[in-house]
Amino acid sequence: MNETTQLSCFREVFHRRERRSVPLVRKFVREALADWACDVRVDDVLLCVSELVTNALLHGVPPGRGFRLRLSLEPADDTLRIEVHDSGDGEVRLADSWAASDEEGGRGLRLVAALADKWGVGERNPGKVVWCEFEASSG
Repeated sequence: MNETTQLSCFREVFHRRERRSVPLVRKFVREALADWACDVRVDDVLLCVSELVTNALLHGVPPGRGFRLRLSLEPADDTLRIEVHDSGDGEVRLADSWAASDEEGGRGLRLVAALADKWGVGERNPGKVVWCEFEASSG
């Protein structure tokens, strides 16, 4: 079962390494944005969430483990921050160029870099945190 924590401008959810986690996280984020009346590019946010979670599932979450998604809205500077925490090894890097149209992967972080206002990678023990931010306003 998934554990969920909810505060006024902060939400967090944990999911196991399962394919169904991506649509569940998208729903979780969409509901949080609606509850917060967050004026943000929702489609861009959801695409970035999908890419970050998919990358974590494919490259960052060892078998039998899970990932944590943290979502926060900072009213002081109207910034929506999305963080995906995993416990896997590996280095996150932006591909040198867009993948060929017939290749299956290689576009995820390039999409995040193109759509989000900021993105990056932080350390975690074990693992890493991949994050992105969007300028937003709360109503």
